Parts: sequence; structure tokens; C-alpha cells
Amino acid sequence: MIERHVIIDNIDPVIFYGVNNCNIQLIRNLFPKLRMAARGNVIKVIGEEEETAFFEQKIKELADFCNHYNQLNEEVIIDTIKGTPPKELKMDDAIIFGVNGKPIKARTPNQQLLVKTFTESDLTFALGPAGTGKTYLAVAMAVRALKNREVRKIILSRPAVEAGEKLGFLPGDMKDKIDPYLQPLYDALEDMIPQTKLKEYMETKVIQIAPLAFMRGRTLNDAIVVLDEAQNTTTHQIKMFLTRLGMGSKMIITGDVTQIDLPRTTASGLIQALKILRNVKGIGRVEFEKKDIVRHHLVQRIVEAYERHDEEERAHEQQGE
Repeated sequence: MIERHVIIDNIDPVIFYGVNNCNIQLIRNLFPKLRMAARGNVIKVIGEEEETAFFEQKIKELADFCNHYNQLNEEVIIDTIKGTPPKELKMDDAIIFGVNGKPIKARTPNQQLLVKTFTESDLTFALGPAGTGKTYLAVAMAVRALKNREVRKIILSRPAVEAGEKLGFLPGDMKDKIDPYLQPLYDALEDMIPQTKLKEYMETKVIQIAPLAFMRGRTLNDAIVVLDEAQNTTTHQIKMFLTRLGMGSKMIITGDVTQIDLPRTTASGLIQALKILRNVKGIGRVEFEKKDIVRHHLVQRIVEAYERHDEEERAHEQQGE
């Protein structure tokens, strides 16, 4: 008899073991000659050497499936252990499979172009109106790179412009004050990574979410770095951010130049950066349009109504001159 410790790495044990440990109970039934105990991400198994080696091989195969699809069920467990390749879940060009196995994919031609551009470029600008999926896709591609071990960490950042000097009046410590401005990034991650695993990633700083000001002085190696709402950066801030790019890393910068929250006297760093970098090789740029909006159908109409209003305002101003 020998004892093996099989580590199920890079996945959420809650999904792997199943509701009320139903998956691990099924695995026990399929290996009646072995004694096993599962705790956290380690399964301890005792038995003959050949059988425990076979057990470890099958657990690794199940872990790979679980890591890829974010789910594990009875049919897959039985097929894998009996040596029948489990049926491939329909990919439909999924970037990743989110919580509960939900496929996350590019839904419009420009979203597909963003995925392609991200693959080919180390620095990508994704520009366009609200609701076009810029941030969501950027986070999905970052999570895919992490799951595929292409990078060691994900850095997500936003300028907390809306907070301004109001931070001192908000309750709690700095994290409590800043988190509401970073909530869209948390929301995207919670769609893609099970809660237990996400908490672990955050605690170990594999995934870091921080306001832009916290990026100063850092060199970001082996990471996917996402800057969201970049239209609200100053010229100095975006230059500082762009020069953080380290070896083995990629950056995605998202923004909507029609929604700038900076004071009127402050120039948008995103607009300046787009002009300065327009002819630099290796930088990708994808521009989304109203037709790429993938939220509620009313969002597109709202965007169009505001655009008409802005055009009318400009026309009145010009007539007044």
C-alpha cells in the first residue's frame, strides 16, 4: 500500500467536488479498492501503486476539463474514468467558459476583431460607447491567459476621477473608499471565476484591482494589464501607465472619448496618446460603434438620442457665435 497526494490546481474545489461532495462520492464509488480523503485542493489516496497512479492520471484529466469548462458532471466523470473521451462542449468561439459553464464569446464583428488584435499585439486600444463589451471582453481575455498559464497575474485598473477629493468623506479605509469605482471590474471577474477561487486569487495577488494612482513606480512583468475608462486619465497619468509595460506582458486600454469626466480645463490623456502613438508599430486599435452595443436594446437608442442632443447643442452654439 502507498499513499499519494493528488493536487487539483488552478480550479475551484467546490466545482470539482460537486454539490454536497456528489462528484467526489461518485469517484469513490468508481475506485472501490482505494481509500481517499479530499480537503481543499488536495486529495489523499491510499492503495496499490498501480491503481493510485491510474487514479492520479484520471483526476488530472478531470481537473483539466473542469479548468477549461468551469463545470464537472456525472457523465464526464464516468466517461473519463472508463477511458471514453468526454463529449466536447460546444465552443462557438468561446473565449472562456464562465461560472456554471456559461460560454463567454465575441458577439459582434468588432468584438471578434478585438480578440484577434489582442492576440497579435502587446498593446491594444479598445474604443467606443458604453455597452459595447470593451471591458468585459478585456477581462475575459485576461482570465483566459491566466488559466492557460500564459501569464502569472492580472492587473486591472481605473482612474477614480469621479471620487476626486470626496474620498476623505467616504466611510472606511482606502479599499472601502475606492472599491465602488472599481466595481465593474469585480462584476466581470465574478462572472468568469468561481467565488472561492476568485477570493484566493485576490488574497494571493494573482489578480490585483487598483486605482490608477497605485500603478506609479511599478514594472508589470508576465501580466495582462487592463486600464478601463482611460478617457479619464490625464496626459501624465496615461504616459506613466503605458511605461509600466514589462517583459512577457500585454496591455488593453479601454475608453470612450465621448464620456470624459475630467475638468474642462484638463486634457484627456487617452485622446493625446491616440494621436502620439497612431503610427507606432505593434500597437493595435479597435473602434466600436453603436451597432456593437450588446446590452438592453434601449441602450443603443439612448446613446443615439444623446448624440442627436449633442449635435443640436453644437449647432446652437455655432449659430450664437
